[in-house]
Amino acid sequence: QVQLVESGGGLVQPGGSLRLSCSASSAIMNNYAIVWFRQAPGKEREELSCISDEGSSTKYENSAKGRFTTTRDRAKNAVYLQMNSLQPEDTAVYYCATAGYVSFLGGVLTCRDFDSWGQGTQVTVSS
Repeated sequence: QVQLVESGGGLVQPGGSLRLSCSASSAIMNNYAIVWFRQAPGKEREELSCISDEGSSTKYENSAKGRFTTTRDRAKNAVYLQMNSLQPEDTAVYYCATAGYVSFLGGVLTCRDFDSWGQGTQVTVSS
């Protein structure tokens, strides 16, 4: 059973922007941190960001820091990934997942145990 659904991917020119959406039930969105990943052909899965269940804390990996922003919309049971200044190396399938374990050691959000996944949405950056 698919519990999370990504949308918003597509073809964009270098320098352009996209906003990806991750949709799930309120039970999921209100009780789990949500993580964004991407995977390009022939490459390892790469974590991009995590947002806490309440949406008050976020964490970004280096590949996303400064260009990508993850937010929540409680009314829509959605988590977004705003992607700006996209480049060809950002081409990948983008996934969202729940994090079953979250810590805040040292004030740093860490998300682990990615149990539930969406089906992914393709992002292609090309001129």
